Amino acid sequence: MTDPIKGTERSSHVTQGVARSPNRAMYYAMGYKEEDFKNPMVGIANGHSTITPCNSGLQKLCDAAVTAIKTAGGNPQTFGTPTISDGMSMGTEGMKYSLASREVIADCIETCVSGQWMDGVLVIGGCDKNMPGGMMAILRTNVPAVYVYGGTIRPGNYKGQDLTIVSAFEAVGQFTAGKMTQEDFDGVERNACPSSGSCGGMYTANTMSSAIEAMGMSLPYSSTMANPDQEKVDSAAKSGEVLLDAIRHNRRPLDIVTKKSIENAVAVIMATGGSTNAVLHFLAITHAANIDWTIDDFERMRKKVPVFCNLKPSGQYVATDLHRAGGIPQVMKMLLKAGLLHGDCLTITGQTIAEALADVPDAPAADQDVIFPIDKPLYKEGHLAILKGNLSPEGAVAKITGLKNPVMTGPARVFDNEQSAMEAILADKIVAGDVVVMRYLGPKGGPSMPEMLAPTGALIGKGLGESVGLITDGRFSGGTWGMVVGHVSPEAHVGGLIGLIEENDSITIDAHQLLLQLNVDDATIAARRANWVQPKPRYTRGILAKFGQLASAASKGAVLDADINY
Repeated sequence: MTDPIKGTERSSHVTQGVARSPNRAMYYAMGYKEEDFKNPMVGIANGHSTITPCNSGLQKLCDAAVTAIKTAGGNPQTFGTPTISDGMSMGTEGMKYSLASREVIADCIETCVSGQWMDGVLVIGGCDKNMPGGMMAILRTNVPAVYVYGGTIRPGNYKGQDLTIVSAFEAVGQFTAGKMTQEDFDGVERNACPSSGSCGGMYTANTMSSAIEAMGMSLPYSSTMANPDQEKVDSAAKSGEVLLDAIRHNRRPLDIVTKKSIENAVAVIMATGGSTNAVLHFLAITHAANIDWTIDDFERMRKKVPVFCNLKPSGQYVATDLHRAGGIPQVMKMLLKAGLLHGDCLTITGQTIAEALADVPDAPAADQDVIFPIDKPLYKEGHLAILKGNLSPEGAVAKITGLKNPVMTGPARVFDNEQSAMEAILADKIVAGDVVVMRYLGPKGGPSMPEMLAPTGALIGKGLGESVGLITDGRFSGGTWGMVVGHVSPEAHVGGLIGLIEENDSITIDAHQLLLQLNVDDATIAARRANWVQPKPRYTRGILAKFGQLASAASKGAVLDADINY
């Protein structure tokens, strides 16, 4: 075997030498020519599916990337990755497969890239778990890579009001409370999602795409483009060209994703009012990259970075509005000028962050109110607070923006699953001042931490978003707002205190003191603990059984390979 050509060091393991004649024979079956073996083998992990509008518009992006990679002198190799629609599975047992899909996506990409000795990979994804799953695989394999976000959905409109998928969830509460007519209920349902693309607010998909752009692993402006627009297709093609350059210059993900670039990503998450799920996913991403990062680092960043983007769910606007106002580069330039961004971090293009932002204005245009001046923010500190106390000694996550009074003490209303809690909410059995507890929904107990947009949306629709607390060892949608605390750790299934709460116990949620407390004396807690019996696993076969057995605590990202020791 001769020395491999630059950029083909990996693929030469399967394309070069006498012994690899059978391997080449299989390539010839797919139309390869002898000269193709001198070019990089470039994987395209294509998340296209017709399961969800988030991913239904990805094939055109894949096709554009294929053409661009061929033109740039690479051999594109497409393979599929699965997805789960959070919006469609929400409120059902199917939602438990959502977080598990993050691991499946990561494993699929790692398997293909490593098993086929690909020289680089372009990952295309839409719905929430596509982004962290793709990034985890990119970091595990550490081959030159670029992430192509599928793009956001356009906002819906009904009777002059902009809509998102969250509008439909909140309409359930409004309708059952008698605050909405059947006509308007149907109108919201039929107009909330007008195009392909991922959910429109600064929910989890757009939060993660923005953070990946901030890390330097996606092209500038790409994270807030709408899926139906031609610029999204053009950006996918450009991403293919950039990837070939990265392969030829051996520009690798672990050169780009460092502790400093993680801080850049989290700064953007705070500035834009991003999803609580970003905490979970960045713990998993940093684990994959072997970067020293803990749940307490989010609190450290929260205290430094204000929220200055007026975006849903607690603000007014959606991702397409942010794009028109200057997109993530505008947000990053403002953070850079304020000393809150590391400008020396490398990007996939080979430029530093500072170089990439050189031509971006220091301040947003004056004729918009999507991006506020950084010295006149919506909130002086970030919105993703890490609460601790006897209920969450390892930490829990609360989104504290948009609340008039982020402090309450109230009686516990205890539910061991989401469905019974939802029934109580819709039946008006939950009243102002209550603290709803939904437990046995953590990484091991759920298993796989289902999101709870249905109950939170219903509470908001019923006008209880400010007056009812909700805590869970599961998690919330990026579209959730209100007095909600998720990721309570340790979870109920492993003996966490959340599993010992009884009906009408007093619970305090205090975002000012970063406190989550069960107001019950130690002797009573000890007596309850002595009588507690761990429930049997809900699943004993298949992916959810594996997830429940292997998952780490939410405070460590709910990853499946954290406790592997050799």
